[in-house]
Amino acid sequence: MRVPGRLLNWLFSPESDHWLSILRIGFAFQLVLYCVSLWTDWNQLLAGTGGAFVSRDLTEAIVSLESPLIPRLGWFVAVGKTIGLGEPMVVNFVWYCLFVAGIFLAIGLFCRPIAGAAWLLHLAAVKSGNLATYGVDNFITIGLFYLMLSPLPDRLALDFWWRHRKSRDRRWLGFFRRVLQVHLCLIYFFGGLTKVLGRGWWDGTNLWRALTRPPFDIISADVLVRFKYVFPIAGIGICLLEIGYPFFVWHRRVRRPWLTAILLMHIGIAVAMGMYLFASVMIVLNLAAFGPGILWHHRQPADDGGPFSGATVCSPNN
Repeated sequence: MRVPGRLLNWLFSPESDHWLSILRIGFAFQLVLYCVSLWTDWNQLLAGTGGAFVSRDLTEAIVSLESPLIPRLGWFVAVGKTIGLGEPMVVNFVWYCLFVAGIFLAIGLFCRPIAGAAWLLHLAAVKSGNLATYGVDNFITIGLFYLMLSPLPDRLALDFWWRHRKSRDRRWLGFFRRVLQVHLCLIYFFGGLTKVLGRGWWDGTNLWRALTRPPFDIISADVLVRFKYVFPIAGIGICLLEIGYPFFVWHRRVRRPWLTAILLMHIGIAVAMGMYLFASVMIVLNLAAFGPGILWHHRQPADDGGPFSGATVCSPNN
């Protein structure tokens, strides 16, 4: 009986909503930046027929082969046609909905329904433009998914003060943060494991290719050649940081420098390759999952008599 009890205590340890505030505000701005960055190319990316870079019909046909239940913009276009709305109007309307959803999430108004709507619309847009998307789109979808399920609103949300919507049992706050922590550990571990299986990260060639491939070739080739001996060291260091993440980010003595090194790695990616959106998404996820309690101290809530009261309370970062 000790093992299930310790596991429940580990999963449902009472937690404050500081991490949820970081996740909500951080991904609200990510959603706004996502919309702003695609404003000029939105119709070209997601048009169904003429005028598109890649026809949305083709992309959605490929996606439907994986599963007919995957959301896509074609659903909303079909609904729009039934009420007399053309495809361009529906596609633009989705953009405006995502932009407004980001604003509402930032101020914390109607948090849960807005988070659910934003997740659905963003996932549909990403899947309909699947041939032109990359990792940042997937991570934004993941963040919105956690927001949709987490016990909103947090104390910084307008819903909490204006509409008097109180957050749920603090053990659920601890549970969803714990799941996010484990999810992030799996992402880094398997990402690092994939890197070490090839030779490109051991000799630095993968770093060279990444830094010299347009449009990420911000640093001139002359400068890169001067520091070519650093590439193998940097490549091995990145692999070690990612593989060691799920082991050392929990360790009391090394978790702060390890988390700081991961954040600096993403800042370096943003500066060296111009991948600002990707870096900021990963920084928000890391700060929400492990920031409170590691990078800065926060007061743990007292036992509030929830369904697991009576168990020994421990911090999710212990």
